[in-house]
Amino acid sequence: MKCIVGLGNPGNRYRFTRHNIGFLAVEFLIDTFKAKHSEGNSLYECYQTSLAQESVLLVMPQTYMNNSGMAVREILQKHELSAADILILYDDFQLPFGTLRLRPKGSDGGHNGLSSIIYHLENDLVPRLRIGVGGKTVPVEHTHELMADYVLSRFDTDEEKLLPQLLNHTHDACVSWIETGIQKTMNHYNRNFFTSTNAE
Repeated sequence: MKCIVGLGNPGNRYRFTRHNIGFLAVEFLIDTFKAKHSEGNSLYECYQTSLAQESVLLVMPQTYMNNSGMAVREILQKHELSAADILILYDDFQLPFGTLRLRPKGSDGGHNGLSSIIYHLENDLVPRLRIGVGGKTVPVEHTHELMADYVLSRFDTDEEKLLPQLLNHTHDACVSWIETGIQKTMNHYNRNFFTSTNAE
């Protein structure tokens, strides 16, 4: 069994903000696979599908971003999964819009949702797919207040037009992770899909 977790904040006011790209990506997967609602509680909503003879859970924590780790820990314990069986999808304002960056482990990079997951799992060996949301209006000074406002802002008009393509590339990367593993997926999908220059 594999588990894909999209990070975001519950509620319509946050739905189309940059910080909720993880939720949008998982919703896209749910729609594409016609996944069935499996379980839900105060911590998370979970859908289930299958791909390449692998059972796949699609999860959206309902704890708000800063407590995402509580939901991920419960999912792992309930389904007896290891950290290597999950893939965390979340926003990264330091990556240009349209960039995907998959990694098998590492620090939280200042992202509160991933920080909570690493804390509650007591493990940084957590595969993660960062989705670039940095646009033309990203503040030059990355102060906490400015960046909090930025990631909670909506995508601009040009980005909204490209968003379906970005979600589709994210979908393909998730499928590749399940079918071929993390290394091959990194080799193919770690780039910016809307420029001719690959992401470093």
